[in-house]
Amino acid sequence: MIEPNRKGEVWVFAEQEDGHLSDVSLELCGKARELADQLYVPMAAVLPGWNVRELSYRLIAHGADRVYHLHDTRLEHYRTQPYARVMCHLIDKHKPQIVMYGATPIGRDLAPRVASAAKAGLTADCTDLAIGDYLDKKTNVTHDNLLLQIRPAFGGNIIATIINYDRWPQMATVREGVMRLGEGDPGRSGTIVDETVEFDDFDLAVKLIERHRTERTVNLKGARTIVAGGAGVGNKDNFQLIHDLAGALGGAVGASRAAVDGRFIGKEHQIGQTGTTVRPALYVACGISGAVQHRAGMEESAKIIAINWDKEAPIFSVAHYGIVGDLTKVIPMMIKAIKERA
Repeated sequence: MIEPNRKGEVWVFAEQEDGHLSDVSLELCGKARELADQLYVPMAAVLPGWNVRELSYRLIAHGADRVYHLHDTRLEHYRTQPYARVMCHLIDKHKPQIVMYGATPIGRDLAPRVASAAKAGLTADCTDLAIGDYLDKKTNVTHDNLLLQIRPAFGGNIIATIINYDRWPQMATVREGVMRLGEGDPGRSGTIVDETVEFDDFDLAVKLIERHRTERTVNLKGARTIVAGGAGVGNKDNFQLIHDLAGALGGAVGASRAAVDGRFIGKEHQIGQTGTTVRPALYVACGISGAVQHRAGMEESAKIIAINWDKEAPIFSVAHYGIVGDLTKVIPMMIKAIKERA
């Protein structure tokens, strides 16, 4: 058993590409700050890269007390082994009690390798994190102030709380958008700690020859208006109504898992626990019953309009305005009204 470091810091892996911090890293800083305050310990971020020191000030503004910064040409672009070496070296040196990563392609690649090397537990794709106690009924011992790692399980049908009391640091990857991105405080003060790491030939065995990047075609997180369709739309042809309404409102197109599974639209449009979490100014739910898995991904929208033929549909419990009716009739009427007012 690894002895828990109860005074260890709460860490965030600060993911950046081409000198731009990912939103999820800043989202995690806000949550890490909250957890660190509950534990009465400092919060820190790890920032590897090349010529990215200035990003440390944004991390401090979003809650970091310390930023462990590594400046090395070999860290200019993400490669698994050098970045894993960095994290393992710093974890061994500073012994944090919690380490969090974004559940991005980079985070999902890096976190398991670090967890394996550190012989620590890892919970993937968390949708919430909290601090709490755990009573081991076999030994009747209470472990206090553990990281409660909350995530959907069994295809999103249940919510599981996972704890790790004997293998530290406690590690988790967290989905993009589930933590609120704060404004940050430019007046906050913090410390930048410049670190160095020695690499061996194995760490540098993989060479980066070319980079090809494809921009996202759907930006649900950044949309102020989203029109989303569910299984109640009926079929792929009817889903054109969702596109038409989104076009009239100048918004993005979203979907429930049922609509994606029905192949009405691609998975990149999926909203919910197993998709993207959104907080637009306006969310129009069309033919979506409102299962808890979907509501978790959109219920913090500023205004929610629900259209459903079933007046008992759970979506109406979170909607500010509800329309009970056939969406194939309601949506064309809405589009006509919108265009007349334009």
